[in-house]
Amino acid sequence: MANEEHKYLAQYLKDVHANLRKLTSQLGDETAWTVHCNNEEVLKTYAKCMQKLADTYWHNNCTNDNNAATSRIKWTIDLCHKYFNDKTYLVQREKEIKIVEKINFESRHEVEHFVQPYKLIDVGSCFNPFKDYSFLTVLAIDLCPANETVLRCDFLKVPVGIETIINGHNIEQLSYNSFEIVTFCFVLEYIPSSDLRIRACKKAYEILKPGGLLIINTPDSKHVGANCKIMKCWQYALACMGFTRIKYEKLKHMHCMGFRKTLHKEVAIRWAALHKEPYMEYAIHIPQDFNNEVETDLPTSDIVISVDEFKELPFSE
Repeated sequence: MANEEHKYLAQYLKDVHANLRKLTSQLGDETAWTVHCNNEEVLKTYAKCMQKLADTYWHNNCTNDNNAATSRIKWTIDLCHKYFNDKTYLVQREKEIKIVEKINFESRHEVEHFVQPYKLIDVGSCFNPFKDYSFLTVLAIDLCPANETVLRCDFLKVPVGIETIINGHNIEQLSYNSFEIVTFCFVLEYIPSSDLRIRACKKAYEILKPGGLLIINTPDSKHVGANCKIMKCWQYALACMGFTRIKYEKLKHMHCMGFRKTLHKEVAIRWAALHKEPYMEYAIHIPQDFNNEVETDLPTSDIVISVDEFKELPFSE
């Protein structure tokens, strides 16, 4: 049972999300995002609330409730272990090769080049929860870092070039094809429009090595079928970019997804063409996008993220 402070902290986060969506409906996504990113007071308060939730409530819930231990951290680490250390990426490669041969696609023989420790960029990290895993080299980034191990970066606007450029605690550029893993934990629903979410995922594609992993967690306390069409649309849109979904699991309060950057983009695009349903579009929507009331004077607390969802957030180990 959440106490009053827990409820207050979670409510503040929810209100920030809702206010950003409302601002987007008024100003458009680009302008709204710029205004939001320039609001230092809100960003700092948001980071403090997240840190308090992580250090106090999430830690206690994981200690007292074994079910809460199934978090995005455990889920992500388990997937990375299997994919890289147990070399299940070889299975995915063989699947791709068979499809390439089947469609008579002429291409040079591609292979993955992964070296441990694997480079992981945690987008919207806040607290750098992956820092203690020795098989990873972590670049933790956030709009407003909560501690010195996290660097400041607007992932939507940071350029991509030949090398990663770090100036003090700021990321000025990320490098192409350089990361084995990109993580988005409760990040895409923070971003206020489908177009900006698409931009984030396309940038993840640019910075991932061929065969690398994009790991996405998004909140949803409803039963697995409630938003299944939305999740299938995500899979379709990401396939159009060149990603193949290799793992999906619906936990109590979130969807957990693992996508592989295909060695041959045509393989993923072929899947998208074969599996497209009439309702699918090249978009990454969240349930709140379809709530027309967001564009009115709706109280900012009316958002489909429950307090309980913040109980399982693994912001700190």
